[in-house]
This record gives sequence, structure tokens and C-alpha cells, in this order.
Amino acid sequence: MAELTLYSIDNALYLQRKGKYMLGKKILSTKCTPEISLDPYGIIKISGRSISENGTGFSEQIDEWIDEYMCNPAELTTVDISFEYFNIVNFKIYFNLLNKIGSLRLINKKYSVNWYYEEGDEDILEKGEDISSALDIPFNFIMISDPLLPESNPLKLKTSVS
Repeated sequence: MAELTLYSIDNALYLQRKGKYMLGKKILSTKCTPEISLDPYGIIKISGRSISENGTGFSEQIDEWIDEYMCNPAELTTVDISFEYFNIVNFKIYFNLLNKIGSLRLINKKYSVNWYYEEGDEDILEKGEDISSALDIPFNFIMISDPLLPESNPLKLKTSVS
């Protein structure tokens, strides 16, 4: 088991694993972008709508963090995704993210992708199925019966980068 040490420097939490430091990242949602929590302990959460027409700056933040994380990933990486809606521009961002996460199997690390969708939202479900199939990555598809109740959607609960 790898030794993990948590440091607080300038009110930011850093994870030390195998002598390397990694900072968690939280991107707050906007009217066009989802909330994203990138935790160096291996928990990635994405929730909300993703309708930005120019995802460049947004995707660069995610790509940089994922590239750093992939150099020294946790033994188990869990990705929780709960979209209200996302467009084709953003489809590519999440496709690339999940493609990188899928490569963890090449270095004998485990991963889990949980794709949440609202009851009756066939569009979001099909997009998840398309990504899962195209990348040959198994997803856990989890239907949310009432998205307004926090207990029915674990991604709507308050999260923090550990």
C-alpha cells in the first residue's frame, strides 16, 4: 500500500503519494459549465449542464489535472457523472477524459465510472452508452428517480476536495 500524506500549504490541500505532490481541483459550475471536483485520492465528480460553445479553457484545466493524475493515480479511480445536458462540443471533452481514465487498466489500476441519468432522460443515457461502447469501458448506469431530492442524487450533495 502506497504511503499517503496530506499537506496544507497556503490553504490548499496537497496529496503526497510516492514522493510526488498533487493538488485537488474544484471548478464551480456556471450557467454553461458543470461543477467538477478532481480529487487526487481518485474521486472525480462532474455534475450539471455542459453547454459551452468554446470548451477550450475549461477543458484545458481538466486535461492538465488528469495528465498529472495519470502519472501517479490512486489504486482505484471513481468517476461520477451526472449531466442535465451536454452538447457535442463538450461530448469530446468527456470522451477524452474517460479515454484517459480507461488507460488505467494498462497499468493495473482499477476504475469505476458511474453515469447518473434522470428517469426518462433517454438522451443522457444514450450518450453515456455511446461513450461506454466506443471506449470499451464498462459504466454503471444509475437512474435518478427524483433529481430534486439530494438523497436520490449523491452528486448534488455538498462535496469538497480532500
